Amino acid sequence: MPDDITPPLTGPSNEDLTRRLTQARYPRSNSYDVRWVIENQMGPNALWLLEWLAPALGLDTLRPCARVLDLGCGRAMTSVFLAREYDVQVTAADLWVKPDENAKRIAEAGFADRVLPVHTEAHDLPFAEGSFDAIVSIDAYQYFGTDDLYLPTLTRLLKPGGRIGVVMPAVREEIEGVEPPAHLKEWWQPDFWCFHSADWWRRHWTRGGVVEVETADWQPDGWKDWLLWCDVIAEESPQEFHRTMARDVGEMVRADQGRSLGFVRLVGRRK
Repeated sequence: MPDDITPPLTGPSNEDLTRRLTQARYPRSNSYDVRWVIENQMGPNALWLLEWLAPALGLDTLRPCARVLDLGCGRAMTSVFLAREYDVQVTAADLWVKPDENAKRIAEAGFADRVLPVHTEAHDLPFAEGSFDAIVSIDAYQYFGTDDLYLPTLTRLLKPGGRIGVVMPAVREEIEGVEPPAHLKEWWQPDFWCFHSADWWRRHWTRGGVVEVETADWQPDGWKDWLLWCDVIAEESPQEFHRTMARDVGEMVRADQGRSLGFVRLVGRRK
């Protein structure tokens, strides 16, 4: 067992966990093994966030075997979800997780012929213009997409009329000044300054002139999902690092109670 893998304390059965995590608004996600999702998470519940994004992005309208780029795919859970639920061909691109590791996970899920893992950095994507029918990014775009020059570079990979859809942690309203809200200061990290409001993201994408922004909205009660997931990961993750991080983030989200923190969904169509 690797050094950073330590067994969690004895917790609820899979059946109890499944009941705890079953959400009526995420019927597709409910069909996935909860232990598999817990073991392969790298932040908020990526399947829930992708399922919220899907109708706005029009994933159900894509032709079979359409090509989708999953940018910042982590351990490729979202890539498997895309292939299984929407019958598409997925390029699973990530910087931090090795392609061999994702290839094994993808093959075990039964989608080796539908999901191709790739090691790449978001500013150095080795794909031709017009390669993809859609681009998806879950809990990743905030780390590189605030650059004013990034979106035009990324959208050249879309076919004309193709859509890009992202979901990321966000703030309900833009934070003024140089200090975080007082009630969040105890947990605030420098990385959190990449959290922006839906209006900020709409303006940011619109100014680039390369996409028509079709959706830029705040997830109602998204903080409750985030808190539930943090509590579960803090109890059940096999990795101590993730348990500790989930406890810290969970304390922050619990203290906030939806006043400032949640998720934003953003969809744009290439002009």
